[in-house]
Amino acid sequence: MLRRNKTPMESRDESPESQFFTTGFHDVDDATVPVVHWAERAKAIGARKLARPAPVKRLKELWSRDRFMAGLSPDDLEKCARHFEFYAVDANKDLIAQNEYGGFMLVVLHGAVAVDRQQPWGERLRLTEVRAGNVLGEMSLLDAGPRWSYCTTLNPCEVAVLEAGALDAMIEQDPGSAARLVGSLARRLSLRLRKLGASSQTP
Repeated sequence: MLRRNKTPMESRDESPESQFFTTGFHDVDDATVPVVHWAERAKAIGARKLARPAPVKRLKELWSRDRFMAGLSPDDLEKCARHFEFYAVDANKDLIAQNEYGGFMLVVLHGAVAVDRQQPWGERLRLTEVRAGNVLGEMSLLDAGPRWSYCTTLNPCEVAVLEAGALDAMIEQDPGSAARLVGSLARRLSLRLRKLGASSQTP
């Protein structure tokens, strides 16, 4: 399990799984690498928190039509949505920065986001553009690795945010729903990596 060393008292009071995603970043090679949390990013880009329930309804609608989320029941969707926060973001703002260690993932609710890979000479290469329903940053949330690309809003957007601590809380409070969510994210990632691998192979 990836976590800092705890005192005997902490070990008795806390279940082994309760801080898995929050503390997963302590295993990076360079312990001084900062983890970028959403609160910092939201402040830096001027993101504005949205009041429920409209964005909650939007998230559930999008995921109910998403084939990767087909394993989530309406009850699962309701429980998952409780652990998300919702924000409005202006155009031309970096939601995610390449190579950072990030402790959150995003779901695009409205608007469009560019996914760019910065090249060694400084130019950003456009990989794709994503819209409502797409998930961003889930790989780093799940494996504690660095971000692969920049994700930049192309127009005013609304996003749902799931932080590592909120995912830990979901695992404690709604373990079945959390397991199905993580499984759904893993399937999405698997397909993405397979497509990337196929596109990189020469005929």
